[in-house]
Parts: sequence; C-alpha cells; structure tokens
Amino acid sequence: MSSTEQRVAVVTGAARGIGAATAVRLAAEGRAVAVIDLDESACKDTVEKITAAGGRAIAVGADVSDEAQVETAIARVVEELGAPTILVNNAGVLRDNLLFKMSVSDWDTVMNVHLRGSFLMARAVQKHMVDAGFGRIVNLSSSSALGNRGQVNYSAAKAGLQGFTKTLAKELGKFGITANSVAPGFIATEMTKATAERVGMNFDDFKAAAATQIPVQRVGEPEDIANAIAFFTGDAAGFVSGQVLYVAGGPLN
Repeated sequence: MSSTEQRVAVVTGAARGIGAATAVRLAAEGRAVAVIDLDESACKDTVEKITAAGGRAIAVGADVSDEAQVETAIARVVEELGAPTILVNNAGVLRDNLLFKMSVSDWDTVMNVHLRGSFLMARAVQKHMVDAGFGRIVNLSSSSALGNRGQVNYSAAKAGLQGFTKTLAKELGKFGITANSVAPGFIATEMTKATAERVGMNFDDFKAAAATQIPVQRVGEPEDIANAIAFFTGDAAGFVSGQVLYVAGGPLN
C-alpha cells in the first residue's frame, strides 16, 4: 500500500457503545470507517463525530445475519470508501434468560447475530484482504464466554467466536491477514444497562457493585475496548494472530 492510500475499516454495531468508540478510534488512527448498524440513521452521531474531526466515514444500514444485506453493504463500502482491509465484528444482541425460560427464538437470534453475522461479514471482506495482501479481523467475544448465569445463548455464542477467530487465523495467515478476539469484561454500555434492568437493579448501583469485584476497582468504558482493538488492527500487530485478549480490569480466574 502506498503512503497516500488510506486503509478502510468496517465496524459492525457501530451506532453506539463499543462499536461507536471503536469507529471513532480507528478514524483517529487514520482509517476510513464504514459505520454499520441495523438502522442506518442511528449511525449518524458516530459518523458526525468522525467527520467533524476531519475523518472519512459513511453510515450503512444492514442486518449482519442476512447474507444479501451483508453483500450489498460491503459492495457499497467498496464503492464509496474503497476495499476494506479491517473488519471489527462487534454487532451483538442480548436475549437473556435462564435455560428453562429461554425460547428457541431467543437462542436463534443471539446465534444469528453473533456467529452467523461474523461469518458472513468475514467471508464478504476476506477476498478484499487477500487481494491486498493485508487484513485485520477482530471479533468481539466476552468474559461471558467463560459462562454466565442467565446467558446460555450469549455465552455459547461468545465462546464460539473464540474458536471462529483461531480458525480464521490459521486459514488466512498466509495471505497477510490476522484474526484476533477481544473479550470485554464489565463495560458500561446500553447492553449492561439492560442486564441491570433484567436483574432489577439501578444501573449506577449495578456498576458500583461490579467495580468492587474488579481488581482496578472500576468498570470499563467503551474506549477501553477500542484501545485494544486499535492495537490488533494496526500495521505493527502483524505477528499477533489467533489470540483472545480479555480486557476486564484484571484476571478472571
């Protein structure tokens, strides 16, 4: 790649939370960013933050679990920004419940967004990475991959993404493509707020209680995860692949 070319990053679930923070951080690193979310209009704030700082970004609406929508989205990214060589699979949903209360729909929805979505996105962008001889894929796992009561679907999906990551690293490494996974601990987002509501707790109290169990004595912020993703997507991280990095304020075992 010549010094005048700009790497293009695709970040899913980037309308808010970790995805938005990651899109903004990658733009600050000099990337052009496709901000993808289910609702294109919801991406407006993220795109405006990037463009206001002098970066390039577009909003793209797509259901990552829908094959046709993924193909259309990536074609649009190629046309408007250029061929993507960085992919952050961050899109995710919660459908928490205990096993005996969990519906098949709640199981399938979580699997489709996290696993099917990551598969479809990776498959759609890998050809552009192979052509470029360079690629960075980061899949968002979670500390819930280690098991978490009330999240049998989410935990299974996030554990599955770790195996997905390691296999991508083995298959794609010879093409200059790395694949890594970031597994957040407790991060203050709309998703953890929803978890607090599920267990009947005020969110501030929920965060305060969580902080007492974290060695650094605070909960994480979306920017903490964006920092780790920025490392994995950088040119200097070419010898780091197939890894799972828990970003959780301390060890989890």
